[in-house]
Amino acid sequence: MTERSEMYGESCTVDLGGPVHYVDFGGPTGAPTVVLVHGLGGSHLNWDLFAPLLRSRARVLALDLPGFGRSEPGDRRTTVQDNVKVLDRFLTEVAGAPAVLVGNSMGGMISILQTAAAPWTVNGLVLLDAAVPGPRRALDPLVAVTFAVYALPMLGERFLALRRKRSTPLRQVRDMLRLCGVDPDALPAHTIDRSVALIEQRQDVPAMDKAFLSAARSLLRLLVDPRGYRTAMASIRVPVLMVQGAKDRLVPVAAARDIARRHPHWRYLELPGVGHVPQLQVPEKVATEVLAWLDATAAARTAG
Repeated sequence: MTERSEMYGESCTVDLGGPVHYVDFGGPTGAPTVVLVHGLGGSHLNWDLFAPLLRSRARVLALDLPGFGRSEPGDRRTTVQDNVKVLDRFLTEVAGAPAVLVGNSMGGMISILQTAAAPWTVNGLVLLDAAVPGPRRALDPLVAVTFAVYALPMLGERFLALRRKRSTPLRQVRDMLRLCGVDPDALPAHTIDRSVALIEQRQDVPAMDKAFLSAARSLLRLLVDPRGYRTAMASIRVPVLMVQGAKDRLVPVAAARDIARRHPHWRYLELPGVGHVPQLQVPEKVATEVLAWLDATAAARTAG
């Protein structure tokens, strides 16, 4: 199934053990393929302002992981590990591996694990405020409490149901943007409108809640005991660009700086005054940096 929009790309759904929705933003023939992987609670809409800035120089695809966006979960498991398997199939069956992965938050974690597990499917990795382990004392109090609630069986489910009952889709969108460090009033109206419409169009809301909590709990487990995750990071041999908003409340900048110190061969870029979703807050800046990095890594591969 496809649906075309000149502004937002071509909306498609593919069967990868269940329906997976993605948007093909197009790109020049022969250009590198870039696959955009959203974070927890996110969707293809997180890339609306960023993806069009890349498509003159790359073929750009943005998928909705099962349980998010327009990928209704059905009876599928939606842990981080399960979504790595979905991403792997997407790369091989849709994108045509190898591709450059651009992952935000949980999407960064999934992209790291994919690169470690199947390095032949990835030829570059861009991490935008990726979910990485770090000092717990640096956690924002509201974020710490919220994720503690998510982690508890039954309480997490009741919390999501109550929040939905007491809040409109518009307020949900605005509250999430503020938590991520984005001023909703600074975004184009259509960006807000599309996010509200997506919430209103969800068909199986209880299943979406279950999928969200399953993903959140698996993410937390990987961060609480990060030994396997750190091993995966250490195994990566492709070029990595790590971008971090200095004002991120969800992934403390101290955590990103620690990862950058542990991996000095990764390129680390810190953005002052920016929060958790730099591709929405400063899309032009991020796109400029990513395109320059793509050029540099392509030149290095050619020279090598």
